[in-house]
Amino acid sequence: MKINKIIFTGIFLCLAGLSTLYAQSAIDYYNRGNNYDRQGNYAEAIADYNRAIEIDPNLKEAYYNRGRAYYFQRNYSKAIADYTRAIELNPNDAAAYSNRGGAHDSLGEYASAIADFTKAIEINPNYALPYSNRGNTYYKQGNYIQAAIDYNKAIAIDPNHADTYFLRGFSRYKQSSYAQAIVDFTRAIELGRKDRDVYFFRGLSYSEQNNYSQAIADFTKAIELEPNNKYSYYNRGLAYSKQGSYSQALSDFGRAIEISPNYAEAYFNRAGVFSSLGNFSQEIGDLTRAIEINPNYTDAYERRKILYWSNKDYDKAWQDVHKLEKLGHTFHPKDRFIKELKHASGRDK
Repeated sequence: MKINKIIFTGIFLCLAGLSTLYAQSAIDYYNRGNNYDRQGNYAEAIADYNRAIEIDPNLKEAYYNRGRAYYFQRNYSKAIADYTRAIELNPNDAAAYSNRGGAHDSLGEYASAIADFTKAIEINPNYALPYSNRGNTYYKQGNYIQAAIDYNKAIAIDPNHADTYFLRGFSRYKQSSYAQAIVDFTRAIELGRKDRDVYFFRGLSYSEQNNYSQAIADFTKAIELEPNNKYSYYNRGLAYSKQGSYSQALSDFGRAIEISPNYAEAYFNRAGVFSSLGNFSQEIGDLTRAIEINPNYTDAYERRKILYWSNKDYDKAWQDVHKLEKLGHTFHPKDRFIKELKHASGRDK
């Protein structure tokens, strides 16, 4: 899931009025660092920002942009240090607070991140990005309601920011507000967000509404954009199976397994398709493989014990019952399946 946490200060500082060669040289290094930064060459950018800061230790823009370069190198601690220095040189720099919050968020320091985003908002209440970023941090904390409030505010300030609609849609999806989530994901697409995630999560939202045709269309688009993502195939397989399109479902579960051979859930749900087709040997095979991958897969044991019972393989059915008991499942003495298994296996005497 992507979010634009960091903004760039690409100011090419004017040389006019600078009285010393040192100041001119600092600006020269700073401007060249900006050029490297724009090319994504962060190592060279950092080297030039270092030189600019050596010459002019109070060049706040160099600290700010070096912090950004460190951020994109995932060196979040150094990014925080540079944004902190930029804030010391300019305490009213809302962007520096917002970017430092993004670095704290990336380190999982959510309280510090929220404090920085909040300070950025206090400095500039009409600044949409820290609302969006704070919403994202609230989301990571599981505070979906507060996240939605911040996304709403960000959208009110900047109604044309695709990422914020995506994030609000994701928050709404997590709150089971699927119709509203679909509206937000659709708006994000209209505004230019065309990555796999937006189609994938809109597909999940359609699936939750039992709109499997639309879900399949979105999962198909997600696959076009990211052909080797197992989750897109897996969830399209689920949608096909719900429609009764079993051959397509088998194909998608099979592709998910090719991508990720230890994908226990794909084996489990492919077993369900084999069950619908009456192919019980294949069903048992997939359930067994799911259990091999995940020995604590209770749902797989539950289904396999019934298959063993129906195939009169009572010893194996009892083995699955005992495994479920070891995993914490308690069978009541009057449990219908246990009574029938006891009777069929001759253990009721």
